[in-house]
Amino acid sequence: MHPSVARVAEALRERGATGEPVELAESTRTAAEAAAALGCDVGAIASSPVFRADDEPLLVMTSGAHRVDTAHVAQVLGVQRVARADADLVREATGFAIGGVAPVGHPAPLRTLVDTALAEHDVLWAAAGHPHAVFPTSFDELLRLTGGTAVQVAP
Repeated sequence: MHPSVARVAEALRERGATGEPVELAESTRTAAEAAAALGCDVGAIASSPVFRADDEPLLVMTSGAHRVDTAHVAQVLGVQRVARADADLVREATGFAIGGVAPVGHPAPLRTLVDTALAEHDVLWAAAGHPHAVFPTSFDELLRLTGGTAVQVAP
């Protein structure tokens, strides 16, 4: 098991998650790749882009079926600007490289939003620390695991 995936597995166990990481031969770096590899709807993929909300990192767990509306999220959060984080900030804030950012296993707590569109799916798939690893979860469990806030991220 890749060390990043092992770190996610440990964080999931510590938080009482019901699912475990699955490593796949196919890439799950994008929502479309993950959905194809898993044979599920792209909306059931919990993508994990990291943003900079003013000067703070922000993880947004969003449905793979749409993109985050950064102006809307900035308004919801009451911040000046929300913009995609660069690779260095993503690695610093999460401990993972872009394409494998998991919702858990970060070096420090990370402000997290969870897209309400994800609630439409019984089973969600989130990245598990590596571009070839995912884990199953549910909307309610994802909220609990991340300590996140449920928000509509694309009006």
